[in-house]
Amino acid sequence: MVVKKERPDLAKASEELIQQQNEFKIKLKTLEKDLLHKLTTAEGDILENIELIENLEYSKKLSTEINEKVAVAKETEVMIKEASEYYRPAASRGALMFFLMNDLAKMHSFYKFSLDSFIIVIKRAIDIVAEAMKPKKEENDGEGEEGEDGEGEKEDNDGEENGDGDDAEDKNNLELSPRTLAKRVDALIESITFQAFNYTRRGTFEVHKLCVATMLCFKILVKKGMIQQNEVDSLIK
Repeated sequence: MVVKKERPDLAKASEELIQQQNEFKIKLKTLEKDLLHKLTTAEGDILENIELIENLEYSKKLSTEINEKVAVAKETEVMIKEASEYYRPAASRGALMFFLMNDLAKMHSFYKFSLDSFIIVIKRAIDIVAEAMKPKKEENDGEGEEGEDGEGEKEDNDGEENGDGDDAEDKNNLELSPRTLAKRVDALIESITFQAFNYTRRGTFEVHKLCVATMLCFKILVKKGMIQQNEVDSLIK
């Protein structure tokens, strides 16, 4: 879900790749079935059956092409997975927050949280980061003032109508350097944690708020490997 929000191009490519792979499998299976049928129903000397030989050649050529495309698709799949993996820490923090919310039912039966509502909160957290880290347009001294009178505004409107603004943003996301990407993922983690905690805190009794904050702190520290789970269990006992 994080990848779909942050990198819709990767999510779309992944879906298209799965569909393409399935089509390849179906095509190969159809070729194999058709070929077997023609071989079993062929009459007389197979070597003299021009139509059958031509069909065999075509099937072989098509099979080779499909296998080559499958090899390329596998490489693409690896690249997509590698790019998607950068966002795993943010997704992991979202999962941690949700399971923390689920654990609250052990404190009081009143605490029941909806996954659908939680997903809305996470999407909002991602949108906040996207908006905050959106690249700002550079304004020239003269052109900036001129744009205020109408010319610059017209360009902005044209960009919105044509969808150029969204394309530019997607392009910027594609061209993020490893350092910038790391900063963005850190910002996503912080935003997801803050928004999810606020959402949880608003639904808890005053007497439990500090307990929830402590549970969150311990879970994050355990996840980072800064403290051991058995130490936390010992403290709680």
